[in-house]
Amino acid sequence: QVQLVESGGGLVQAGGSLRLSCAASGRTFASDAMGWFRQAPGKEREFVAAINWSGIVTRYADSVKGRFTISRDNAKNAVYLKMNALQPEDTAIYYCAEDLARSDGVRTHPQAYDYWGQGTQVTVSS
Repeated sequence: QVQLVESGGGLVQAGGSLRLSCAASGRTFASDAMGWFRQAPGKEREFVAAINWSGIVTRYADSVKGRFTISRDNAKNAVYLKMNALQPEDTAIYYCAEDLARSDGVRTHPQAYDYWGQGTQVTVSS
């Protein structure tokens, strides 16, 4: 059974930075793509960033491109999301997710992901 635990969320002023971490317990982590998604109140869950198993392939939502960076450490079974230049519209619960499909690419639709963490709140004040 895979468990994903996010951490690193909090309250930050606009223009600030946060680094989210996701610790994974599954035995196949090093073979799986990982994604970050977010959900704001009253909105659907949306794709933020994804990284393939090797870390070579990454993909970002247009809204975060150039500000957020996804990375992973397979030795530590962890994936990270460094968020810079945060804006109030980035306020949401952030979730990490694991895609068990064996692929060299990444997928952006939430339905493609098999396991999810409980989420961590990010609040950006103006």
